[in-house]
Amino acid sequence: MAQDFTRAYAETRDASDSLAPYRGEFYLPQDGIYMDGNSLGLLSKRAERTLLESLSDWKELGIDGWMSGRHPWFNLSEQLAALNAPLVGARAEEVMVTGSTTVNLHQLVASFFKPEGKRTKILADTLTFPSDIYALKSQLELRGLDPSEHLVQVSSPDGRYLKEEDIIAAMTDEIALIVLPTVLYRSGQILDMARLAKAAHERDILIGFDACHSVGAIPHAFHDWGVDFAYWCNYKHLNGGPGSVGGLFVHERHFGTTPGLAGWFGSRKDKQFDMDHTMTPADDAGAFQIGTPHVLSLAPQLGALEMFNEVGMDAIREKSLALTTYMTALIDEVLAPYGFVIGSPRNETQRGAHLSLEHPEAARICKALKQHRVIPDFRAPNIIRLAPVALYNTFTDVYDVVMTLQTIMENKEYEAFENVREVVA
Repeated sequence: MAQDFTRAYAETRDASDSLAPYRGEFYLPQDGIYMDGNSLGLLSKRAERTLLESLSDWKELGIDGWMSGRHPWFNLSEQLAALNAPLVGARAEEVMVTGSTTVNLHQLVASFFKPEGKRTKILADTLTFPSDIYALKSQLELRGLDPSEHLVQVSSPDGRYLKEEDIIAAMTDEIALIVLPTVLYRSGQILDMARLAKAAHERDILIGFDACHSVGAIPHAFHDWGVDFAYWCNYKHLNGGPGSVGGLFVHERHFGTTPGLAGWFGSRKDKQFDMDHTMTPADDAGAFQIGTPHVLSLAPQLGALEMFNEVGMDAIREKSLALTTYMTALIDEVLAPYGFVIGSPRNETQRGAHLSLEHPEAARICKALKQHRVIPDFRAPNIIRLAPVALYNTFTDVYDVVMTLQTIMENKEYEAFENVREVVA
């Protein structure tokens, strides 16, 4: 076997990894390998610390924690927005940490979808995460529009990837709004957001992006690309914890847009407690908040985001690509004979931070991996998603996971399990 496919080679790569010290910041599974950071990032010691500090503020101060303590709650979302902004290539005032992914999508569509004349349709795609489609359909129905007619979904030619040419061709004069993923959740394909935003604006169409599978994994430049809006979760690559409060971006040219879903936390801060029944919205992305922030789901992000701002997205992306490129080479060398197919782009510029490994027995292979204390991610019908995370996974992790898969296939260990997904896949 070539030198590049030995465990010693992986250990050599780890020895020269400048991000290696950050691995010690996380609670790693004992005697196991975690490869599911694209679904839920691991807990870091810093996130634990800031959560416990906020709990102490509540314990010691009660209601005074809103304006006092280690992390006063009243401006906590704004504080986190400033930490998120460099990760998405935005100005701090264009970002807000609030709501959940789907709630934020509802807010943004309610605010920016303005059907008029011929322009009464929303453009999406057939590969996007189902929750986005549910939200878009309900927004159309709330306006008395039939989703079967007014939701246009660009199809994939192969079930893995989208062609940007097809998306642009679908930008007709009937489209009022476009909502697309930054990274496809199954294959990990990155869409060219700058190109798509430019094409949309040339046709007088607003465009927004679901950035759940890209924020914290790849660099962004939402402001410079001219993206109208975006939204994302903070529990995947950003390690904010299960149910962590989400994020949204609104380009500054849209400041002053009346929020489609109004709530008192969208008020200007100095006016919020006037208790006036006429709302004075914040004059930035803060206007798109709705209700009281979930403080204990915000607090871990304070610690988690420290590391991203220390390291920078360029360094994270560099290591992420090195890990997935190494994993690709190992899969080609070791696993191809067992019927595995890589369903992610091989072109690094088009690949996010996970690899999709396709196999007809994927569900039961995932169960066998868990028996070996390797935590993967399954997506129907036949995808094993593996996400080596730059801050806490190693080249040796990658090597060991691929070799574990070889053992499972060689010994047919997967045959002990049913080829059906668990309730939570």
